[in-house]
Amino acid sequence: MTNSASTLLLRNLSDVFGEIDPVRRRKAIDEVWQVDGVFYDPNSGPNRGRDEIDRIAGKVKATHPSFRYQPISPPEEIGDGARVRWVSGTPGEPPEYAGTDFIIARDGKIAALYMFLDELRSPQPPNSK
Repeated sequence: MTNSASTLLLRNLSDVFGEIDPVRRRKAIDEVWQVDGVFYDPNSGPNRGRDEIDRIAGKVKATHPSFRYQPISPPEEIGDGARVRWVSGTPGEPPEYAGTDFIIARDGKIAALYMFLDELRSPQPPNSK
């Protein structure tokens, strides 16, 4: 099955980094990541291969088990690349952090993902006259 880059981005957020169950998470990793895929994390650096991606995704989820990733805009695609902006936090509460994931896809799977942490912005009040 070939996945679009947009589908890969969204599945990685929900089924890999958002999944608490290790069996379901590993199944998703095998479905959306290349065997030699690389996840570039701004805190831990490059994580190479499915086993490392599984380890870091499990570690992240364990530190925030109630957090959910929510895209804040639709994914955008150009060629084999794509990006999605997201926020994360406990559902029903303000987000705790935000980020942007950029991927390079190869043969319908993620070959590389670059995660950037973004500044959380509060909604701006309308200008008063």
